[in-house]
Amino acid sequence: MKQSYLVIDFDSTFTKVEALDALCEIVLDGSEKKSEVLREIQDITDRGMEGILDFRTSLSSRLDLLRAHRNDIEKLIAHLKNEISESFLRNQPALASSKENVFIVSNGFKDFIVPVIEHYGLKAENVFANEFVYDSEGFIKGFDLNNPLSESGGKPRVISQLKLEGEVYVIGDGYNDFEIRKAGFANKFYLFTENIERESVKPSADHIAPNVDEILYELNMSRALSYPKNRINVLLLEGVHPNAVKLFEAEGYNVEYLTTALTEDELCEKIAEVNILGIRSKTHVTKKVIEKAKRLINIGAFCIGTNQIDLDACSEHGVAVFNAPYENTRSVVELAIAEMIFLVRNMPDKMMSMHNGKWEKSASNSREIRGKKLGIVGYGNIGKQLSIVAEAMGLDVYFYDIVDRLALGNATKCTKLEDLLSQVDIVSLHIDGRPSNDNLFGEREFAMMKSGAIFMNLARGKVVDVEALKEAIDSGKIKGCAVDVFPKEPKSNDEPFESELMGMRNTILTPHIGGSTMEAQENIGNFVPNKIISYINTGSTYGSVNLPNVQLPPLEGAHRLLHIHHNIPNVLAKITNILSKNSTNIVGQYLKTNESVGYVISDINKEYDEQVIQELKDIEGTIWLRVLY
Repeated sequence: MKQSYLVIDFDSTFTKVEALDALCEIVLDGSEKKSEVLREIQDITDRGMEGILDFRTSLSSRLDLLRAHRNDIEKLIAHLKNEISESFLRNQPALASSKENVFIVSNGFKDFIVPVIEHYGLKAENVFANEFVYDSEGFIKGFDLNNPLSESGGKPRVISQLKLEGEVYVIGDGYNDFEIRKAGFANKFYLFTENIERESVKPSADHIAPNVDEILYELNMSRALSYPKNRINVLLLEGVHPNAVKLFEAEGYNVEYLTTALTEDELCEKIAEVNILGIRSKTHVTKKVIEKAKRLINIGAFCIGTNQIDLDACSEHGVAVFNAPYENTRSVVELAIAEMIFLVRNMPDKMMSMHNGKWEKSASNSREIRGKKLGIVGYGNIGKQLSIVAEAMGLDVYFYDIVDRLALGNATKCTKLEDLLSQVDIVSLHIDGRPSNDNLFGEREFAMMKSGAIFMNLARGKVVDVEALKEAIDSGKIKGCAVDVFPKEPKSNDEPFESELMGMRNTILTPHIGGSTMEAQENIGNFVPNKIISYINTGSTYGSVNLPNVQLPPLEGAHRLLHIHHNIPNVLAKITNILSKNSTNIVGQYLKTNESVGYVISDINKEYDEQVIQELKDIEGTIWLRVLY
């Protein structure tokens, strides 16, 4: 088997910075000409890295602008030890374990490179770089002109002299690194862009790598991460909060951000290479979409409900779905309170009259909400908080839910919907959009309500028969209504809105904004991505609405195997048998199932045969297997 060698540049690759630029900062600290000299040095550096300026000229010009001392080099070394590129730092143990085959080839200087790389477990004798020449007082007066790295084309000459027998892979950020590949002394040139992107060098690269994780993964070498984060593709729709974009990008993911919803066909076209999908309420993720999503790991619903997602199809394909069940609760409650006050005061009609030039100052049909009876249909997170706030404002609260819920405060539980409807002054819906709730409120339910009652729907559009609601308003049975959700809603702000309720008396129509406050959207924009990132990084499904909920400890010193399978007998036993047969030590193991899916997490020692992974994938009923480390 051929050996693999990594030839790594130092400046702006192994370290985040150009060492001579950092030396300039140290030498010129306090100088009046600092800004001017730094600009000139940066310009010389860039022209040299892009192949425009002869390297020896570039190097001499930069050193001539400085009068650096050995003491400055010591300060530079201390500085550079804290400027290691993040992905190199993350993969330090893996690189150190292969140190015999890792070479640092740089046009920089051994004087500061060797102490830095030795500090991170690499070999000093594998460093090839220039060396300073000092005068009797310890000031740098030049460099060794006999060193091939002191002039253009020096890197290929050094590699040719090493006579490396095997595959040679060059990692660097500049044209002089590509010259090794161009001269035929390397199998691939990886353009490293974690710190700086040189557009003029990109056409020369065999592979553009935003980090070392990508390179080690591509070469199937030992590494810190099982899968490079830059390969994780995120599609965010419906203008979710920008915080979500920031969190995913900070994690290293590729993010595409759209402000509109997508139709089923549009989503099918885009979903094939997507790993994480983020939506709100208007995008419908159907079985057809899930079947097209070959790489989908997660769906984030940046809202409370998940009825727009085919959860059965997601479970069938091992796609974890997370939502935000609490983050916009307060916003919905505040809108409900505001709307019931407006409706009881008959404000919508009064405001319209004012817009039409009519002054109708009167207390007629205008009342306080204090002492009124509020009926809450659906006593979940929103219903409960509305109950507390409404009671604090002096309303008598009644509630109905198909699930047996504990009453909060002085709220009264109703065992039948008709019992609630017949006695309350205000009805507020806070139920979910499951199919059994379609047209839950129709002609029969409106007939049960008190004459002159207020009706509010801040739940789901399809739970109300809109035609029946219109007739109830026309007949006077309903004194006023507020509707925030509709059976058919525009997919973007550019589409027109249509409803039978437009123009109705004492009616508030709002464009599905119950949870649309800056505070709620910011909270959701933080909450959902963090749940998804935790799942990607640790396998924790806590908070998932469709997969078995498992909250996992941090992964330390082991590899974690995540096995999602159909809920059939003996899967755990088969996993354990495979690990035992292959002498694989289990550090920790967890199992959780629901009606359709089982989830086994096995933390194992790092040393195991790769065939173990394939055998686990071949277990009957396996949906997918993911390895974390």
